[in-house]
Amino acid sequence: MKKIFVPLLIIGLAYGYQQYQLTETAGTDSGLSERPVALAQANWRSGEQVRGTGTVSRLLSDDNEGSRHQRFILQLSSGRTLLVAHNIDLAPRISSLREGDTVSFYGEYEPNDQGGVIHWTHGDPQGRHTAGWLEHNGRRYQ
Repeated sequence: MKKIFVPLLIIGLAYGYQQYQLTETAGTDSGLSERPVALAQANWRSGEQVRGTGTVSRLLSDDNEGSRHQRFILQLSSGRTLLVAHNIDLAPRISSLREGDTVSFYGEYEPNDQGGVIHWTHGDPQGRHTAGWLEHNGRRYQ
């Protein structure tokens, strides 16, 4: 009995610790578990749904190749930066966006050498991808 109990206890403790870590870093949007962007950046996890808030440090020109994207750089409280690529063919443009503004986001993270990209900040017309969003001055863009 002791030979079985000890391994089961270790497995149970490991599982409990893992669940605790997920609970500490999980959000509640749509009941989905997402990790904070800092954790995704630290572990370079491509495709993670992440949520966060940052300050616009730079406005970039739109990407008009293929689907059009509004682009800007956010600086997070950690000092890291993210490129936001917001599809303006599927969601409204944030026309009042200025450097120094605060933007909250929920989208898919893709790592790169500069800190990463957040995209899928909109709904999916086919309903196959988790819907994302941007929030600016109390308005949600999705």
